[in-house]
Amino acid sequence: MGTQWVLVWVVGAEGLPLVSPSMMGEKPPNSSEGHRGWLVARNSSGSSLDLESVVQPLTLNPWDVVLCVSGTIISCENAIVVVVIFYSLAFRAPMFLLIGSLATADLLAGLGLILHFAFVYFIPSEVISLLTMGLLVTSFIASISSLLAITIDRYLSLYNALTYYSERTVTRTYLMLILTWGASICYGLLPIMGWNCLKEPSACSVVKPLMKNHLIILSVSFFMVFAVMLQLYLQICRLVRHHAHQIAIQRHFLATSCYVTTRKGLATLAIILGTFALCWLPFAIYCLLGDHSYPTLYTYATLLPATYNSMINPIIYAFRNQEIQRVLWTVCCGCLSSTVPFCSCSPSDV
Repeated sequence: MGTQWVLVWVVGAEGLPLVSPSMMGEKPPNSSEGHRGWLVARNSSGSSLDLESVVQPLTLNPWDVVLCVSGTIISCENAIVVVVIFYSLAFRAPMFLLIGSLATADLLAGLGLILHFAFVYFIPSEVISLLTMGLLVTSFIASISSLLAITIDRYLSLYNALTYYSERTVTRTYLMLILTWGASICYGLLPIMGWNCLKEPSACSVVKPLMKNHLIILSVSFFMVFAVMLQLYLQICRLVRHHAHQIAIQRHFLATSCYVTTRKGLATLAIILGTFALCWLPFAIYCLLGDHSYPTLYTYATLLPATYNSMINPIIYAFRNQEIQRVLWTVCCGCLSSTVPFCSCSPSDV
């Protein structure tokens, strides 16, 4: 009686990891604990033979697809902002430099999500995956740091309104940009330089190959940045209310007009802080509480809203600005001449 062959497809219970399979320390095809499926040949006697030459089938994880789509949208949005800011020399004021830094960081984050997807599914490599992870860490740190720099700039524009438009402000802006990108790049290089869990899987965090200590430092830093931003925006609220009240008294406005102005300002600040908190707090909290043994589903579910912050930032900080809108109309429709002068605008209006 001839030998009978049966092909058995073993399907893993978990989804694909956030990094390439080679970085997850998966078992070889003859292991029963692999996360992804393998083809196994069996004969009629029940014994099995490993098929070393069989190529592992490509299975797409829907979460990775969603992250890639989000990265594409993020890249397109922020690329428009970067091009617009560098299109005109009028956007060389400190506040626009900071918005450009934010857009550049979010653009790199979007590109990092796209490259991560491409390298995981088409060019799996530990070295390349470490590079893409370093790019994502650098871009997200730079994005959050740029948000903090914008908050500081807004506060100083109200607190030191008389001296804001001076050389000191320009110097301070360049210093904040250097610190922001210097710290972000240095921290993003750590996984590439060896601070990863490839050789010690038990030290991995919820985002492989980042170590648990690495992610804890990032999470604690996020909470510190959020606390500083919250305090600064509370001070901005007080300054806005005070300025609105003084203007109402000097110009004999009604109290209702002062109330409306203050309410609009508070609503804007609430949107800014609320969006930032809703996007990043779930992921930051999960990074503190979770470890490598947690299901990857939780990582995806908390990381995806964090990427949405880079999608919303251009709408809040760039597309609402009248000068940027003017240039967009000029570039896209030619409705306005690029030589039309820009009206002066303070950072609190951005």
